[in-house]
Amino acid sequence: MSIQLIKLLDMKKTLTSLFLSLVVCVSFAQTSADSSKHLAFKGIPLDGTLDQYVSKMKANGFEVLKSEGDLAMLKGDFAGYKDCYVGVSTLKQKGPVHKIGVFFPEKDKWSTLSGDYFNLKQLLTEKYGNPTKESEKFDRLIEPRDDNMRMHEVRMDRCKYFSIWDTDKGEIQLSIDHDDITGCNVRLVYIDKINSATVRKQALEDL
Repeated sequence: MSIQLIKLLDMKKTLTSLFLSLVVCVSFAQTSADSSKHLAFKGIPLDGTLDQYVSKMKANGFEVLKSEGDLAMLKGDFAGYKDCYVGVSTLKQKGPVHKIGVFFPEKDKWSTLSGDYFNLKQLLTEKYGNPTKESEKFDRLIEPRDDNMRMHEVRMDRCKYFSIWDTDKGEIQLSIDHDDITGCNVRLVYIDKINSATVRKQALEDL
């Protein structure tokens, strides 16, 4: 084999390696660009299938309690709060992840319940600016006077404490809520704009 042919083959290998490296870089850049279009939870963009997202959450320290159909329930620490429950939602496992809800630990006193709400509101305001919409009142003529009365109003679904941030990537909702007559907590919901539109389109196609 001539020296010229050897040099030609070596050059071909070099060009092939450079081409493959370029393809990988472009692919990575495209993936990063796509991810940057989505809301992120714990630094993880709301995108991909339910199984893919749950896998990333596990790697981030969350425990998977249940993953079935279009919903996964996990447990872990978030924003300085321990043992939060996190629900991840998609559409029949075939659509992308579009919504995440965080259920903070239940509280039995208004002082600690509202304390969680205002603490999280301050953190979110520092990151996303002032809320687009907010309400902090009780839906009754007479303002409840003490801690017990305020908690009663929460349980009766007459507590209208919420803040909403509309961003270019989606919507973030913070609220004081309750499950039943006893379980009262703060909830935080992330709704990705792009994937919510995709899920809605898929749902309409099913009708």
